[in-house]
Amino acid sequence: MAFIEVDETNIVTRLDETFSKGQYVILKFGSEWCEPCHALEGELEDVDDDNEHISVLMIDCDESQELASQYSIRQLPTMLIYNPRREMVYRGEGVLLASDIEEIINTVS
Repeated sequence: MAFIEVDETNIVTRLDETFSKGQYVILKFGSEWCEPCHALEGELEDVDDDNEHISVLMIDCDESQELASQYSIRQLPTMLIYNPRREMVYRGEGVLLASDIEEIINTVS
């Protein structure tokens, strides 16, 4: 699966579509200039490829500053994980390994 790019204009629709499929949602807030953001993307690619029940939505904070403010993003990268019931089960900054991300999801399943 490919990452889903979202911004202020389509985030509600994309979230509704994803949750209606009963999937976990990972919101990844980052920026093009952020090296740790690119490292996290590599780990998220592994998670996304190995798990059909997870969707990764990417938000560029430079282009979606209002959305970053709405989610109180203070550091990049920031990752939020929601379960299929729309409950946030994880919020963290920095880079995590794919195995750690999968462990978080498996722990709250």
